[in-house]
Amino acid sequence: MKVKVMQLPHAAGLPLPAYQSAGAAGLDLMAAVPAGAPVVIPPGGRALIPTGIAIALPKMTEGQVRPRSGLAARQALTVLNSPGTVDADYRGEIKVILVNLGSESFAVERGERIAQLVIAPVFRAHLVIAENLGGTRRGTKGFGSTGQGIIDKKLKNHP
Repeated sequence: MKVKVMQLPHAAGLPLPAYQSAGAAGLDLMAAVPAGAPVVIPPGGRALIPTGIAIALPKMTEGQVRPRSGLAARQALTVLNSPGTVDADYRGEIKVILVNLGSESFAVERGERIAQLVIAPVFRAHLVIAENLGGTRRGTKGFGSTGQGIIDKKLKNHP
C-alpha cells in the first residue's frame, strides 16, 4: 500500500521512517528534536517527542505507535499510551509520548529511533442493543480467569 508522507521543516535531513528488516511489522519513527538540544527525560518523567512527519493513511486503516523493544529492554523507555492511535483522517505531525520507567535520565537525541508505527486495518462496529449476549464457556469471568484452573491446581499441590 502506498502512504503519502510529508516531512516537516524541523525534520530536514532525517531519513523517512523505514522497516528495519524484511519481516518487520513497524516503521521506525525518529526523534526530530533540534541537533545538540536533546530532550532529557528524568526517571519517572515523560515527554512529547516530535517525529517531523505527517501522513495520509488510507481510509479504514490506523497507525499504531508502539514502543521499540530495544529501548524498553535496555533503557526502560516506552510509549506511555501504547499503542497510540493515529487516525486515518489526522493530518498533523505524529508525536510520541515517551515515559522513562528507568532509574537514570535518558537523553533523546535527534535522529534516534524512538518508536515504531504499525499500519493496521480498522473495522467499524454498528452497536445494537441486545437483551442477551449468548452464552460462552467463560461467561462473565474476568481478569485472570482463563488460567484459574491451572493456578488452583498449583496451589492445591503446593505444600
